Amino acid sequence: MQHRQTTNTRRNVNDYLSRKAKEISPYAAGAQPKAGGVIKLNTNENPYPPSPEAMRAMADFNAAALRLYPRPDGGVFKTAAANVHNLPESYVFCGNGSDEVLGFAFDAFFDGNIMFPDITYSFYPVWADLFGISYNLLPLGDDFTIPVDRLKADGIVLANPNAPTGIALTLSEVEQVLKQNENAVVIVDEAYAAFGAQSAAPLVNDYPNLLVVNTLSKSHSLAGLRAGYALGQPHLIGGLERIKDSFNSYPVDSVAQAVAAAALNDTAYTNETAARIVATRERTTAALAKLGFNVLPSKTNFVFATRKKIPAADLQAYLETQNIYVRRWDKPRISEYLRISIGTDAQMDALIDAIKSFISSPV
Repeated sequence: MQHRQTTNTRRNVNDYLSRKAKEISPYAAGAQPKAGGVIKLNTNENPYPPSPEAMRAMADFNAAALRLYPRPDGGVFKTAAANVHNLPESYVFCGNGSDEVLGFAFDAFFDGNIMFPDITYSFYPVWADLFGISYNLLPLGDDFTIPVDRLKADGIVLANPNAPTGIALTLSEVEQVLKQNENAVVIVDEAYAAFGAQSAAPLVNDYPNLLVVNTLSKSHSLAGLRAGYALGQPHLIGGLERIKDSFNSYPVDSVAQAVAAAALNDTAYTNETAARIVATRERTTAALAKLGFNVLPSKTNFVFATRKKIPAADLQAYLETQNIYVRRWDKPRISEYLRISIGTDAQMDALIDAIKSFISSPV
């Protein structure tokens, strides 16, 4: 049978894309090596398994119920988040990971002239560009701290603790930002707060312009589940729901709702694993300092470190030959820093041994 040949004058595959899709610079996630035996310290995953209660909820889930749509508001996940923070359920919004929640928040609350630090989570400018929101970058201080007195705009976005520096603001500093931007929404992204920072969640009742965003990826060892939530007064939660229901009414699947709720309710396990990570972080910081590294003060499950006379790119490349992955950015001021996720004590010992080997090897 002879097939009729069709002609297509659109020879460039990019011709099929919208202008936005062609021009946007998407977020670049950390490398996901496929080989086995890798020590993966580049994406800030929790080295310990999820709560036994979360795993039990996964095992006990009735798969036959998947024929039904999940609760659009997050169901038991929403209830658990409200209970953990001692807030009404009307103060909670649930989404498919905190990245989705943050994306909805950008679309719900900002028209333009927003501000965030020049060194922070690199998804923020991507969302701003995607939604056509103008933004200003606030340069960090020489010590990589945020000059909070200069955070004034029509919208503020703060990662607290900041990423990739790991440095945290105090609760009084967050409150200062809220007061000097009382007519603008202030988003506080607390992806890493469980590892030593002061959460702004207790301020939600007092500040109608505060939205606190959290994730179960780091603190609850559920990066693969994709579960995040926001805390705010009902008018802000309503704004998020308007955007959600204009995009996807069911962002959190039924399994995720059950497992996330079980993980949130098991606060003892979460606190225990967070404490183990903090202890390993302090141990690793001391070991790196002994090797001549400058390590920024971290309140996260990673450290940000540099060493004079050792190019960060060279050290990163060497570590990968040893099947150890860390993260680095080609950006001014931080290109000589490595962000190193905190793994188990054994994994961090392997990292330190590899760094010692690199330092002692002949040039």
